[in-house]
Amino acid sequence: MAKTMTRATSLLVLTFLLLLLFLNSVSSWKRDEFRTCNQTPFCKRARSRKPGSCSLFATDVAINDGDLIAKLIPKKPREENGEDEQAQEDEPIKPLLLRLSAYQNGILRLKIDEDPSFDPPKKRFEVPDVILPEFHNKKLWLQSVSTEVIDGDSAPSSIVYLSDDYEAVLRHDPFVVYVRKKGGDLVLSMNSHGLFDFEQLRTKKKEGEDWEERFRGHTDTRPYGPQSISFDVSFYGADFVYGIPEHASSLALKPSRGPGVEDSEPYRLFNLDVFEYIHDSPFGIYGSIPFMISHGKARGTSGFFWLNAAEMQIDVMGSGWDAESGISLPSSQNRIDTLWMSEAGIVDAFFFVGPGPKDVVSQYASVTGTPAMPQHFATAYHQCRWNYRDEEDVENVDSKFDEFNIPYDVLWLDIEHTDGKKYFTWDRMLFPNPEEMQNKLAAKGRHMVTIVDPHIKRDESFHLHKEATKMGHYVKDATGKDYDGWCWPGSSSYPDMLNPEIRSWWAEKFSFQNYVGSTPSLYIWNDMNEPSVFNGPEVTMPRDALHYGGVEHRELHNAYGYYFHMATSNGLLKRGDGKDRPFVLSRAFFPGSQRYGAVWTGDNSADWDHLRVSVPMILTLGLTGISFSVEVLGGSMERVRREDLISGISPGRGVQPMIVTQPGYCLRSRNLEGDETWTLTEYSSRTMTRMYIELIIKERNDLSWRERNTELMRDAIHIRYMLLPYFYTLFREASSSGVPVVRPLWMEFPSDEATFSNDEAFMVGNSLLVQGIYTERAKHASVYLPGGQSWYDLRTGIAYEGGVTHKLKVLEESVPAFQKSGTIVPRKDRFRRSSTQMVNDPYTLVIALNSSLAAEGELYIDDGKSFEFEQGAYIHRHFLFSDGKLISSNIAPSTSGKMLFSSDCVVERIILLGNYPGAKSALIEPANHKAEVELGPLSLQGGRSPNVLTIRKPNVRITDDWTIKIL
Repeated sequence: MAKTMTRATSLLVLTFLLLLLFLNSVSSWKRDEFRTCNQTPFCKRARSRKPGSCSLFATDVAINDGDLIAKLIPKKPREENGEDEQAQEDEPIKPLLLRLSAYQNGILRLKIDEDPSFDPPKKRFEVPDVILPEFHNKKLWLQSVSTEVIDGDSAPSSIVYLSDDYEAVLRHDPFVVYVRKKGGDLVLSMNSHGLFDFEQLRTKKKEGEDWEERFRGHTDTRPYGPQSISFDVSFYGADFVYGIPEHASSLALKPSRGPGVEDSEPYRLFNLDVFEYIHDSPFGIYGSIPFMISHGKARGTSGFFWLNAAEMQIDVMGSGWDAESGISLPSSQNRIDTLWMSEAGIVDAFFFVGPGPKDVVSQYASVTGTPAMPQHFATAYHQCRWNYRDEEDVENVDSKFDEFNIPYDVLWLDIEHTDGKKYFTWDRMLFPNPEEMQNKLAAKGRHMVTIVDPHIKRDESFHLHKEATKMGHYVKDATGKDYDGWCWPGSSSYPDMLNPEIRSWWAEKFSFQNYVGSTPSLYIWNDMNEPSVFNGPEVTMPRDALHYGGVEHRELHNAYGYYFHMATSNGLLKRGDGKDRPFVLSRAFFPGSQRYGAVWTGDNSADWDHLRVSVPMILTLGLTGISFSVEVLGGSMERVRREDLISGISPGRGVQPMIVTQPGYCLRSRNLEGDETWTLTEYSSRTMTRMYIELIIKERNDLSWRERNTELMRDAIHIRYMLLPYFYTLFREASSSGVPVVRPLWMEFPSDEATFSNDEAFMVGNSLLVQGIYTERAKHASVYLPGGQSWYDLRTGIAYEGGVTHKLKVLEESVPAFQKSGTIVPRKDRFRRSSTQMVNDPYTLVIALNSSLAAEGELYIDDGKSFEFEQGAYIHRHFLFSDGKLISSNIAPSTSGKMLFSSDCVVERIILLGNYPGAKSALIEPANHKAEVELGPLSLQGGRSPNVLTIRKPNVRITDDWTIKIL
């Protein structure tokens, strides 16, 4: 009896502790749970360094293996740098090894590491599997290097060829690396302020603070002492800098240091599970990409990327910083200075010279990869909520979409579908027939996504845990035992995804034999992969945990989720024998994540500030390689106020721009003012959006309110489906060049200064501009339309002048959205249950005429699922309207006369926006028949307009060359 009571008491205590852990993990932002710079030793040390404190100079400069190499040696004795004699005795001076490599398209790579010939205690961690293997083939093998004294320097410099227009320079003393136009203006520099510092690995000889660090009761050992790196990087001719996601802040990065901002925090890059993060903050959240882009009207665009997976802090220096530090710059040079600080790793940095915005993102993509081409269904509407009770609940929600005439393509299951939160399992009481459930959805052209997180429940009856334990596949703690942390299942361990063999083992778990109950229409969602550890320091894994090859977790923390994402994606590839493209969503990310799937920006809160900050977050992700990104609107756990929905977050003002154009949204709520609801969540595209946009329908009272909101949501989602051909074409562009689907205005209008800091509006491709509404109950919006062209309202076809800020009325059913003159946008206008049922539907082409009555655009089509497009199995058409004729021509590469992919789709409507004079009919050639011409409508809901001309039923095949001449 006493034994039974003890067990019951223990169970009660354990349940209570788990509840506390859960509440702590999902409670909103608590600042004291996370470290500041002053609580982070390496950041505090780096920020305290004074300009000019670096005494390193370059010596033994030579060409080796096609690279310029040199040794960096301190010029000053250690005592002059403030180090005592005992430190000199313990650690003799060791040179660093510098290597400069030049690559095609004006890319410079700089590596600085400890010299292996001086036998460091261990090899410092270099992040593997991020740089594309083919990038190494683009190396320019240096045969010689010129050495000369530049600009009156007292010491020589070595000059490296980058391209016909640019060169790299290594200044020997003091050591500086910079890129400049040949014989002219500087573009980027490193260590021009002398802030470079490199803490070398040591062997522990005595006790002291250097060998461990503490935070909120957690102690991380440092077996090799401090090993941080810091340096300054300057961007010349820059008006603003952007990038380094993930932060809930403005698109143009605000100064974090300098006059008026001395007490602010640096931008932190450290993957963390931060529920309901605060907006307008430099604090790091779920992902990290240490890639910064500068842009200015005079110089153009440049970029800097540091491949390093350790925690990083980055300062952006404000105006006047140089004067305060005693360093003056020539007044003709407009530059932005930054300070980069990392806890560990090596310097492995890339300089991108641009000179245009798309040049820089393509240069970065040549290093880390372009976004994977998604399956077509993934670009459509997804339904997600936490959580579906059972199979009957899934079936009811599915039927509601059909009842309300709302298309969707994917339904998502959260953790509650599993057996006790053990992944790759099903709760067989609630989901007894998972294959049948998926097959019913598949019969309508729909798919399912289930969640698979990295924490594995430590349960001896769980086969996955038993196997991982037996094979030694878990991350180890500092003592060498399997690391044990707490997450949703309770006591959990984490696979060591740095190890390629363990990634292969994990990939096998997605086979139909191993993942019992899965079908070919099932895809995956990776959550909590920062990794999130509820009882760990800062809700993550200790820095002294050990990975494959003796790598400390502090060295690779930001890349853990990347490797988990990679392994999962490879699992779906193996499952389908490499035939079908995988779809995997990841919360954590790192450079290269774009090659493996989509990401989303984590759990925000239900307020207008988070709606506002969602746009720059998505735009920044696109700039740094990740086009397929998702934003959660409305918060993940808290209740959504009915008045918020009425005032516009959901129906027209928040939902429509996200569904129609912006990458991601989720209005996610379990109840509304305490009442049960059912929800429709959009997870839209590889602009992916988890466009989580939810339609919340109250089950009692307020019938008119419910019906109106249903109508608004349905119309918005229908518009999204109409635009799927355009989105899919943009995803193809992104997968080919790295240029994002959703873009800041300045990417399309790089000389228009009014766009440089505008992050309330954005471009979708080069054709559509959307102005978000971020104020509750707004009646009007000020919309700047870039100059040089006119703009047509997407709903009415009315033309607006460019280069002007317009005050426009905000309607309940729409937000300001425009098509740029001179563009052609393809659509599909028929309503279906899912995108897969639209495959054979006809197209509509919307032509927005410019002042010369001309326009052009593209359409890309493939089978929507396989990799056969990589062998040329696709259709790629170019449309040109000029001199009263619309010409369709093929721009796909030649396939020796064979058409590897075909389509029977036709063009059923052509809409011309703009006053085209005297049109009566249209002649189709070479068929030599005529089609009708009439006024309007612009859309299926729109009325006739004198500004809109429609060519009805030309019925030309989308695969053919043809000409349509207006008579």
